[in-house]
Amino acid sequence: MKVILLQDVRAQGKKGDIINVSDGYARNYLFPKKLAAVADAGVMADLKTKEEARLHRIATEKKAAEETAERLKACVVVLHTAAGQDGKFYGSITAKDIADALEQQHQITVDKKKIQIDTPIKSFGPHAVDVKLYQDVSASIQLIVTENK
Repeated sequence: MKVILLQDVRAQGKKGDIINVSDGYARNYLFPKKLAAVADAGVMADLKTKEEARLHRIATEKKAAEETAERLKACVVVLHTAAGQDGKFYGSITAKDIADALEQQHQITVDKKKIQIDTPIKSFGPHAVDVKLYQDVSASIQLIVTENK
C-alpha cells in the first residue's frame, strides 16, 4: 500500500515521504497513530501545494535577507560608551547594543541572535562585525566604538 508519512517514522522515512508498506502495518499501526495517510490524488495535491508554499516562503525570506545584506554593507555603526579613569571601559559591547544602534542610526532591524561576535568587544576603535541573516546570506558591518565625553 502506498502511503504518505505525516510525521517522521523510524526506519521508514521522514515527513512528506511516499513509501510502500504492507496493508496490515498501515491499517494497524500508521493510520491509528496518525503517522501516515493513504496516497490518493487529494492528499498528493495537498502535499504539492504545501511544498510549493514552503518553497515560495523560503524564496521570499532569502530575497529579503539579501536586500538587508546589501543595506548593511554600507552601514557604519557608531557606539559611544563611558570609560573609566584609565581609558578602558568596563563590560563589553553586546549584540543587543549593536542591534539597537543599527535600528536607531540606520532604521534596519536585525535580530540580536543573528549578530555574531567572536571575541568580546572591549576596546575603542573600529571593529568588523558579521551578521548572518539567512542560511547562505551574511554581511559585515563596520562598528566604531568611541569614548563618551
